[in-house]
Amino acid sequence: MAKLQDLARLVEGHVVGDGSVEVCRVAPIDTARSGDLTFLSNPKYRSQLTVTEATAVIVPPGIEVDGKTTLVCANPYLAFAKILTHLQGPQFPEIGVSSQAHVADSVCCGDSVSIHPGCVVGENVIIGDGTVLLPGVVIYDNVRIGKNCILHANAVVREGSRLGDRVILQPSAVIGSDGFGFAPDGSSYYKIPQVGIVVLEDDVEIGSCACIDRAALGETRIARGTKLDNMVHIAHNVQIGEDTVITAQVGIAGSSKVGNHCTFGGQSAVAGHVTMGDNITIGGKGGVTNNLKTEDAPQVLSGFPAINHREWLKAAMTFGHLPEMRKKINQLEKTLAQLQLEIEEK
Repeated sequence: MAKLQDLARLVEGHVVGDGSVEVCRVAPIDTARSGDLTFLSNPKYRSQLTVTEATAVIVPPGIEVDGKTTLVCANPYLAFAKILTHLQGPQFPEIGVSSQAHVADSVCCGDSVSIHPGCVVGENVIIGDGTVLLPGVVIYDNVRIGKNCILHANAVVREGSRLGDRVILQPSAVIGSDGFGFAPDGSSYYKIPQVGIVVLEDDVEIGSCACIDRAALGETRIARGTKLDNMVHIAHNVQIGEDTVITAQVGIAGSSKVGNHCTFGGQSAVAGHVTMGDNITIGGKGGVTNNLKTEDAPQVLSGFPAINHREWLKAAMTFGHLPEMRKKINQLEKTLAQLQLEIEEK
């Protein structure tokens, strides 16, 4: 439970109505009940404000709700996220080091670290204050993990990898798996040892079953604040900038560089040794095959190979007409050939 006036301070908003009312949870606008807080971020749902049973509503400036207390914020969606974290965010009680975990004697743990049953932590690992390893996490030798990280069940962090503060690994994420490097040897291939590391900077989140390959030499690095969705593959020696968002099933091939504030739609991809600038969005299933420079305005690209999104939409609208267009072109070619024949005969 929390008073609305306290939540307003949390999100830098202000209350219109009774700030002393208490709410216990955040709920969708159409299912909220008394004691709930809901939010309006999209104007098309404004009509539902007249029927919602929520005790209070988070709204943008300029929106009034008859008979309801409102929490006015410039960014209601962000306010919703912060309040949801405050009221209902996951909690992991401190349990210390479980007797059912295997932790090497050389491990250095900070204060309030929790290591759950089934975890395996190798030699010379450093774990920062407040970090939580949930059941089944495996940490190889010489790994460094920062403060207040959460490593969910069955996540794996291989040797030498470095995680900053507040890093989150969702279940079965793999950090530091071998890069896909093989030298041709006649009709077979010789495996190239991958002796580099992976660095995840502060506030990075890695989704379930995502794989971040270690560098062949040097490091694979994901910069501060970047978020990866489930089943993303980042190959060896890739460098990804700050606050980039990569959605499900994206693949970024080896030694490519991605700038800051980029966004990747589902199943998009980047070829190897490509450099992308800042503020570039790649639409779903888009493919980047050439270097992309930073422009004055953010870029949105789609298709394969990726081109300007509006141009791609025009091209996509044409695809369905191609059989008919081909038929007409064939007819025109026949007509033209007949006309040329008649001219030659004259």
